[in-house]
Amino acid sequence: MPGRSAALRIGFAVLVLAALAAAITSRPAKRLVDFDQIFYVTMAHDLVHHGVFANGIFDQVAGSRAPPPPGMFFAPLYPLVIAGVMRLDPGLARSIDCAVAADERRQDLGGCPIDTTSMLLLHALLLAGAALAIGRTGEIATGDARVFYGAAALATVGFAAEADLLSFLMTESLSIATFSLYGLALVAALARWRLADFVALGLALGLACLTRPTFLILAPVTLVMIAVVGRWFAGPERRALLRPAFAVAAALAVMLAPWLVRNAVSVGKLGFTEEYGSVALIERFAFNTMTPREYFWAFPACVPDVGPPLVAALAGPDATARFQWDAPGSFFETGRARRNALIAEHGRLDPVIGAITRDAMADGGWWRHLAVSVPLAWCGLWVAGLFALVVLPLAAIGLVRAARRGRPLVIAYAVPALLLVGVHGVLANHYPRYNLGLIGPMSVAAAWLVSDALARRRAAPARPPRPRGSAPPGPSRPGSPR
Repeated sequence: MPGRSAALRIGFAVLVLAALAAAITSRPAKRLVDFDQIFYVTMAHDLVHHGVFANGIFDQVAGSRAPPPPGMFFAPLYPLVIAGVMRLDPGLARSIDCAVAADERRQDLGGCPIDTTSMLLLHALLLAGAALAIGRTGEIATGDARVFYGAAALATVGFAAEADLLSFLMTESLSIATFSLYGLALVAALARWRLADFVALGLALGLACLTRPTFLILAPVTLVMIAVVGRWFAGPERRALLRPAFAVAAALAVMLAPWLVRNAVSVGKLGFTEEYGSVALIERFAFNTMTPREYFWAFPACVPDVGPPLVAALAGPDATARFQWDAPGSFFETGRARRNALIAEHGRLDPVIGAITRDAMADGGWWRHLAVSVPLAWCGLWVAGLFALVVLPLAAIGLVRAARRGRPLVIAYAVPALLLVGVHGVLANHYPRYNLGLIGPMSVAAAWLVSDALARRRAAPARPPRPRGSAPPGPSRPGSPR
């Protein structure tokens, strides 16, 4: 019954939201200068008090005392979200204002309140929407309504496993939500092949790009996937490709154009971002100093829960110490020190990043860079710790089975997330935090694997019962009639 099904899904959605809200709001309170939070809350502060989208702590003006210059280092969506909530929640606004002022003056934050509940509840709402989008994507991709509940439930578990990270005021919750919406729009468009769905796909991709610049890489990938599915996986008749591709490109352009025009007018540069990619790449080059010993032990060390103690027992605690961001002499510390030195020398990195990259790739440096990207990508796969340890192998089997059983949309859904794992290995670092979008494809592939196995088991013909006293069938003896 449709009414009963709708009520069941609404009740399920409420349970998902309640579980994620409880997981995130129960985490210990975080000072707003911890981790990368200060980047986003400073930009939100400048938006509220000065009406300027600035570069936060990366500009030379203290926003608590004077209007900062406009900037375009970060993507705009998450700072705008925080600024919007600040206008609605005075408690959050007081907390951010106090933290920003104290950070600029290098003062102790002991007297600053930490009232971020409104933002944490918004994070929970975004993640609940992401989990439901993941479930619906799995349902469309497989044609199995049970996958909706299985995939959404697994995604909820994965997000809850990352509750501590998701309780920081950083972009992860919003980027997961927009990436999951993009995945749903992609699968829906490829399944139904309607022009309106391709327009929605372009809009969803634009929303994701405005959250995290790395998602811009998915624009050409999306067009290639449309061509591949339309030509080889659309049944006996080939699909028209030009109109869907144009619809995606036009909708994406509509989403990104206001930000690009704003940058051209306010910053004087027609582009999506500045310095962001250069900073990431310079910090990434530090990993190219990895030793063969570190390279070897990185693979087991990155396997959650079981890997680190095993490596510590076999190779000692220093075998992969440089992978820890806060360890003395870590790759992160080395990369950041070089970045700061280059900024002090040149002022800006974009004008010199070409020469720096050529130097890094010279004399065979390019093959070392690519080789080092392999363990970095491997480490980035293990999102949500123990969750990935259990679900990732199931998802891998599910993708293989999807290929054999003719479920191309299950594979198509996984392609963007897997591609980004490789991109982050080449251009960024090994932290799984950047690959949380994997939770969606992993959940869908694993849920479909289990659902398909159960369905096949139920559909298998039952063996007829043997008459009592009869011997079980077995191989015939030589000379006996068969």
